[in-house]
Amino acid sequence: MRILPLLCAVLLLMLQGAAGLSLARGSPQDCERRGGFCSHGSCPPGIGRVGICSEQDFCCRRRWYP
Repeated sequence: MRILPLLCAVLLLMLQGAAGLSLARGSPQDCERRGGFCSHGSCPPGIGRVGICSEQDFCCRRRWYP
């Protein structure tokens, strides 16, 4: 019975890692769905990076200031 809490903890850590890994690399369609655009190299000044479109392209979106 001592192994059950350890097994649950390991399973939880594995699921958290898998969830973060699936969001690491996006697509241009995913970027547009989030209201952004793909930019090669880096985002223009005043525009924040919100994700990745491909290996060289970043998903950028205008920052909103209150």
